[in-house]
Amino acid sequence: MALAKIDWNNEEAREAFRHTTSHVLAMAVLRLWPEAQLAIGPAIADGFYYDFDLPHRFSDEDLASIEKEMKRIVKQNIKLEHYALPRAEALAWADGAKQPYKRELIEDLVDADSLDFYKIGDFTDLCKGPHIESTGQIGAFKLTSVAGSYWRGDAKNKMLQRIYGTSFPSQDMLKEYLDKIEEAKQRDHRKIGKEMELFMLTDEGPGFPFFLPGGMIIRDALEQFWREEHQKRGYFEIRTPLILNEALWHTSGHWDHYKDNMYFTQIDEGDYAVKPMNCPGAMLIYKHKMYSYRDLPLRLCELGQVHRHELSGALHGLFRVRTFTQDDAHIFMLPEQTEDEIVGVIELTDYIYKLFGFEYHVEISTQPEDSMGSKEDWDRAQAALQRAVERLGIPYIINEGDGAFYGPKIDFHLEDSLGRTWQCGTIQLDFQMPQRFELTYVGSDGEKHVPQMLHRAIFGSIERFIGILTEHFAGKFPLWLAPVQVRFLTVATEWNAYAEGLCVQFRAAGLRAEVDGRNEKIGYKIREARNARDAYIVVIGEKEATSGVVPVRSSKRGELEPMAAEALKEMMLEEVRSKAF
Repeated sequence: MALAKIDWNNEEAREAFRHTTSHVLAMAVLRLWPEAQLAIGPAIADGFYYDFDLPHRFSDEDLASIEKEMKRIVKQNIKLEHYALPRAEALAWADGAKQPYKRELIEDLVDADSLDFYKIGDFTDLCKGPHIESTGQIGAFKLTSVAGSYWRGDAKNKMLQRIYGTSFPSQDMLKEYLDKIEEAKQRDHRKIGKEMELFMLTDEGPGFPFFLPGGMIIRDALEQFWREEHQKRGYFEIRTPLILNEALWHTSGHWDHYKDNMYFTQIDEGDYAVKPMNCPGAMLIYKHKMYSYRDLPLRLCELGQVHRHELSGALHGLFRVRTFTQDDAHIFMLPEQTEDEIVGVIELTDYIYKLFGFEYHVEISTQPEDSMGSKEDWDRAQAALQRAVERLGIPYIINEGDGAFYGPKIDFHLEDSLGRTWQCGTIQLDFQMPQRFELTYVGSDGEKHVPQMLHRAIFGSIERFIGILTEHFAGKFPLWLAPVQVRFLTVATEWNAYAEGLCVQFRAAGLRAEVDGRNEKIGYKIREARNARDAYIVVIGEKEATSGVVPVRSSKRGELEPMAAEALKEMMLEEVRSKAF
């Protein structure tokens, strides 16, 4: 496969390219540290890594040396050679090369009579491939970091050193990627959240975020918007308890399929669980009365707080936490209403995502190995999801085996301003839980029937969605979400009274206005307001107080034409009303 023939849009081609680069990394490390023991080195999303067991601890200077050696290997344009060895010879190779981790891998491949190897010059590695033809095809690469990693991901095993890197066919593509990574660091919601005082994370509550006043403004605005849009579409809001008894979770199936992710407690000598999902509570609310077919569809929505046990190493800002609020809904319906209800949820999801400027793609996830119910039920549910998506003309891909344990689902993957994707919205068609909870309605025939049900979320979780929005907008939120919509800065304290008067007028109109009247230099105040991403900054001095015309700086559009304070207020009110982004 010549370089010109590498189709970078093809996932297998990218994987082969980066897998080969990981071998070049291992080859370079062995040239510099011949005593290094090799573990594994796969291609991963956006790059590759290789794990090493070595007494020497890799430093940033070492990465530079390794890169230099890798460039020599690439320049030599060495062909990759594939061959296979019988098990006994493969074990002998591992022993002769003093590679105990490779020996362990060979021993574990009990069903293999022969083992695959790839050779690059004097370097050989146990590997099934795929690879590109020669090292010279590797256009550009960069080693990005070193981290600790337990052998086989087991904390009982030895800690190895993992070198991460990435590679591309050209230097321009690599530069574009590295620039994007640097931009992502500047947009990191943990960094911006601290600078804007939106939320905090503490050692006293790992994975349990604290929302500060600025973050609560964003959160409240999102929740108010969510409620308004659901009321327009015939949803009824509910609230279910955080803690429910163990028997409920046996009925729902969570005990058998989700127990390891749950928290438990005892009350009055009985066993209880903190809810990891809202759906069983919604089942009980439906079950508390009898419904007729005329009452369906019944759309129940809930901003429900849930708790899930996540490993400490997986926690990440607002993206991976141990408690979060799902914008949940459960729709109970007649079989003939199913497709229309799915379409309605997709249209609401589309409206909300486009409001924030997100593009997205859709995946339909099918029955996993650990699931409830018959294959016939699953096939029928999947077909209903596919028909609804096709009815709207939305392209989709099938994600085999990744459905929830109780039903197939549609997942919405957002693309942010940096081109990264985030799985947020989901629609899950569930035949199982209504049966397990013995939910019924009285049909037109006077008999009892089991309703069909949709689970769905659009934000996914409020916390995670705020994190995504923070990075998507780099903290410069649409005006209707901005914690401080306008800040008046005085050049001297004698103009504080005028600025306070403007602040009162803007607040009376419903805008979030603040005054910085400190006895500080105006340049310092402006820098602070810009770092805080205040949506509009207005400087007040003698000229402004006399004329009523003020200079305006927008966090998104820069310096605007000076305007009357009243005109600024009306412009901002329209921007909030239209939810412009």
